[in-house]
Formats: sequence, structure tokens, C-alpha cells
Amino acid sequence: MAEGKSRPNIVLVMADDLETGTLPYFPNITQHLVRQGAFFDRFFVTNSWCCPSRSSILRSQYVHSHGVLTNTAPEGGFDRFHELGLERSTIGTWMQQAGYRTALMGKYLNHYPGGTAEESFVPPGWDEWDVPVRALYEEYGYRLNENGALFDYGWTEQDYLSDVLARKAADFIAGSTEKPFFLYLAPIGPHNPDNPAVRHANAFAGSTAPRTPSFNQADVSAEPLWLQARPEISQEGMDEIDERYRARMRAMLGVDDLVGSVVTALQQAGQLDNTYIFFTSDNGFHLGTHRLRQGKTTPFDEAIRVPLVVRGPGVKASSMIDQLGSTVDLATTFAELGGATVPPFAEGRSLVPLLKGRPPAEWRANVLVEFNRPANAASAAQTPVPNYRALRTDQYAYVEYGTGEKQLYDLHDDPYELHNLAAGADPALLANLEARLSAMAACSGATCRQADMRQ
Repeated sequence: MAEGKSRPNIVLVMADDLETGTLPYFPNITQHLVRQGAFFDRFFVTNSWCCPSRSSILRSQYVHSHGVLTNTAPEGGFDRFHELGLERSTIGTWMQQAGYRTALMGKYLNHYPGGTAEESFVPPGWDEWDVPVRALYEEYGYRLNENGALFDYGWTEQDYLSDVLARKAADFIAGSTEKPFFLYLAPIGPHNPDNPAVRHANAFAGSTAPRTPSFNQADVSAEPLWLQARPEISQEGMDEIDERYRARMRAMLGVDDLVGSVVTALQQAGQLDNTYIFFTSDNGFHLGTHRLRQGKTTPFDEAIRVPLVVRGPGVKASSMIDQLGSTVDLATTFAELGGATVPPFAEGRSLVPLLKGRPPAEWRANVLVEFNRPANAASAAQTPVPNYRALRTDQYAYVEYGTGEKQLYDLHDDPYELHNLAAGADPALLANLEARLSAMAACSGATCRQADMRQ
């Protein structure tokens, strides 16, 4: 065995639009990851929208630093990431330079390959590249860029995208005999339109979306105008939410099967005990909570808090980690595990000490979330939430909107964020949170790891 192979393999499985709280419904994720690893109870995205969030994951940068502000050009999407040259330094290039065999399979960045690259374009840093360039959300009838060659898939059961990715992942694992590998798996589920595999078409019959205290929030009089303008959800709307919930859960069963296939492939290759598997999502999703029948882009927990579960060498089985974490931490964590060099622009913290059960005496006190509305009117009409910057601390959720409106929730007393305290809060508390948020929003590189400690 090559000397480099003694280093651990790393697998990242990232669902699309998966809120926290649903993992117990998925047997492979539960059996192989949750029961064998650590679950992060308070893990947040840098942005509750796909492309800005995924850019943060690839680069370990907050949104204000990487500059991919939305899902669409000109201020966001793949085109923005590509035009800024951000792909020249990502977790793929870092791990490749450290001697890892790298692969990205599934969704890359929204609207890839966009108008700035050919369908056959493969970014630097990836030894294996299997990414849809057309119709990816349908999971059938799509075109896949396989290492620069284009292949069209149809509508048979064997064409289902999650299953195709599972087979390709298994082949990649089996073929990685000389080097350690980094595998970034990004299936589509449970993103709309939530198309399931045929075998899962009738699952979750009769299930309903969780009726948490924030579901169809009764009193929004103290909330920002964008939320006040939303009517209470009718019974017909609730029925639609429940159907959407069932569809999402069915789609997630394909992702769950993919996780099972990866574990089986690792077992067959004799590499399971030497592999870290991370499972998370790029953002959460509303299903009736805070009067949102579906969607994301808000600063509420349902949109910004996502699951993260990790198994691997030295990770205690069935354990819980309650320190604040962010998706900006993922790339720096992978780099430390693999011995890769992290560039100075990286802003996240390595989660390795937490995973090893050796939390530092001091850990981050602040998590930053940023959101920007798209400039074009068509997208903006579908995104009524104004621009905002949000701060999560151990006790508070604090939001500043571009409109001048604010939200403040005491999470100890109000975990479902139902009582906006901003109007009557202690001025000293507001000043402290404002200063912490401003420091986070202005940070760059290593200074972010100073700003996130500010109390």
C-alpha cells in the first residue's frame, strides 16, 4: 500500500434543501452515520440559498468575501464564481495538491455551465467529474458531464440520478487504491420537484409536515413587513404543504440509498474504518413554518440550520456536539484531516478538535448569515425577503435588514423564534449584538476567526 494511503479518505454527502430534524426517517443515514458518529446540534449555513452557500463550502469564505451573492447571473450563480476565478483555489485543488484523488459528483453550482463555459468544462482540482449540465432537478432525462464527455440519460429506473451517482461513487472508491481520496457527493434530493425513484413512489403515504409551534405562525404583528404581508395558511395550503413534505421525503429515500451504497463500497474496499463521512445540506427549507408554505432565503432556523453528522476514525459513536458550527468550516476541516495547506483567504475553523472530543477552551461565539436579493425583477418577485445580515450566538438570533428593520429572539426562552424583541430590547444588548454582527460582516481571512470570538 502506498504511504499516502495511510491518510484518511473523506466523503462529503450534501443534500439539497434538507432541513434539520428529518434524519431519523432514513435507515441508512441513521444506522451508518448517526449511530456511528457525531451529530452537530447547532450547525448553520452562511447563506440560506444554494449557490452562495455552496461557494462558501468550496472556498471556506463568507458570502461577503467570495462575492457570489445569489443563484443567478450577473451577481451570482456559476457564472459569477467562474468569472471571479474562484475555482482556481477550492477544496478540490487543496486536496489534490496534498496528494488526494478527488471527485465531485452531482450538483456543482447553480446554472453550471452557464453562459461562460462549455458543457464539457471541468474546473481544476477534480480527478473525477460527474456533474449534470441539463435537467438536473428532474433526476431523469438529464445530460451528464463525465470528465468532459457528455452523456444523455433517459427515464428508466436505472437512469435515476441518485442511483447513477451511487454507482459512480462505488467505482471511484474501488479504483482508489494508490492514494487517499476526497469524494464530494451532491445528490439533488429533496430539492423541488422532488422526483423519487420508482421504488419509493408510494412511501410516506399519509405523512404530514411537522406542526411545530412556528407552523402557520398566528401573530406576526411585531415582525418585518415582508412577514406581516403573508396571510395565514388555509386548509388547502396545508394540504399542499403535506403533499410537498411527502414528496421531499420520498426523494430523500434515494439519497439514503446512496449513503448505504457508499458505506457498502467502503466496506468492500476495506476502507470504511479509514474514512470520514460527512452528511449535511446546503440550506434548510420552510414547510408552513412562519407562514411560508415552502421555500428558504429567510434568517429563521428552518432555513439556516442544517444537519451535520460525521463518522470516522476517533469520532465517538452516537455523540452530540453542541458548539456552534458553520458550513464555512467544512473545507478547513477536510484540509486538516488530509494534511492539505489552507490558503490565507480561508475563514472557517477546523472542526477536528470537536470531532476528536477535545474541544478548545474557547470556541466561536458568533455565526454569520448573509442574504442578498437578486437584482433582476423576475427573481426578486419570487424572493420577497429583503437583504439582511444575521448573527447567531449561544443565546440570541439577531437580524438587520436593508430596510432598517430588525429581529431579535432569545433562543433560551423562544427556540421557535415567535417573539421579536427588537423594539423593546435593552439598548446595551442591541449595541453589543450590532457590534458583533458588524465585525463579522467586515471580517476577511484570519480576522474572521477573531471576529467570531467576540462577545
